[in-house]
Amino acid sequence: MKVAHILRKYDPNQWGGTETAVLRLIQGLNQHQITSTVHAPRSTSENANDPLQEIGTRVQRYRAFVPVSGISKQQCNELISWGGNLFSWELFLHLLQDSGDVIHSHAINRIAGIGLRVARWKRIPHVVTLHGGAMDIPTEVSEKLTEPLQGGWEWGKALGALVQSRRVLEITDAIFTCNPQEARLLQARYPQQRIMVQPHSVPASHYAQDHRDSALRAFPQIAGRDLLIKVARLDPAKNLPWLVRQLPEIKRRHPNAMLALVGAETTQSVVEELKQTITQLGLENDVLLTGGLTSGSPELIGLIQQARIFVLCSTAEPFGIVILEAWAAGTPVIASRTSGPIALIEPGRTGLLFDLEKPNEFHQAIDSVLLHSDQALHLRNEAQSHVLAQFDVPQVASRVAKVYEELKSRTEQTTFQKAYALP
Repeated sequence: MKVAHILRKYDPNQWGGTETAVLRLIQGLNQHQITSTVHAPRSTSENANDPLQEIGTRVQRYRAFVPVSGISKQQCNELISWGGNLFSWELFLHLLQDSGDVIHSHAINRIAGIGLRVARWKRIPHVVTLHGGAMDIPTEVSEKLTEPLQGGWEWGKALGALVQSRRVLEITDAIFTCNPQEARLLQARYPQQRIMVQPHSVPASHYAQDHRDSALRAFPQIAGRDLLIKVARLDPAKNLPWLVRQLPEIKRRHPNAMLALVGAETTQSVVEELKQTITQLGLENDVLLTGGLTSGSPELIGLIQQARIFVLCSTAEPFGIVILEAWAAGTPVIASRTSGPIALIEPGRTGLLFDLEKPNEFHQAIDSVLLHSDQALHLRNEAQSHVLAQFDVPQVASRVAKVYEELKSRTEQTTFQKAYALP
């Protein structure tokens, strides 16, 4: 079987959770004799080390644009990196020429609409994975999402109508979402749809190998420090300035503490606020900004393993694939109460949760891990067992492969006549 995967953005220099999830899904599908092609927009770093191509995946680049007039180049770049609604004429052609048996859109709106339109023309299944959520999004995150549109005129609504982008979730053949809350909201809105909670995965054995020496060689300043780490692109929903503002209180309680922030600088306004906050608080020697690190690299895994605590403080996190990575690496996790962590973490067993509006809860969680080695050991052992049993790459990919096979079989038997066929 061959599958065409569509990405709204794929820049190896701006790696994040969606890219990691797609990479691991494809690795797992390879083990089930499913060949994948990735269709992604052209980027300025196409010649960089490409993890997808390194595992033998063909990456087909298409020309895309943001149909908005009157905005700056920086605004346009932020739309693309954070959540812009792209369109591409070339993607039509590439998908028509692709020999895939299934089209899998890892996006919604216009890009997914193009995939669905082509799938109907070719009479093959189309599925969608919601990596960033469609309905379970806090208001403040939605506002940040549309900030780069300010002062511009979005003229792409006609293009959306052409591919019926607003109806993608209503008429696609299956929807994968990574948390139960999103699935419940979607099922209530689309009661006839096939909606499945499909978690992401991690190569558990790879993250269990000791790579701390690699991290210490790359970042010698972390040696001897009580390291806290967060892995995330520098995007608004990741709430990184909030975490930096908590560091003085953490250091008051734990003077040897240090914070490592691992992630590409994708949103300039966030980067500027983050660096300004670090300077204002005099934390230049206590906050390490590593930039983006390759997914699964010894340096990244070693940093997570070297850390005493893995912190996730996002205002919106539909899943939190980094939680799986921390679990597999053996690092205790403390996370904000957003839909992804709530669904993943069993408090007191596989991690600890806190409310962003109650910083004292956050500091109590930090204290409980740094001051009580038995608590840290319990969280680490329980989480490692859990991630190996439930989230290892082959098991997760097998469930997706089964859905592909069912949809393909149904297509062959019924000549693909759905109740909501596109005209």
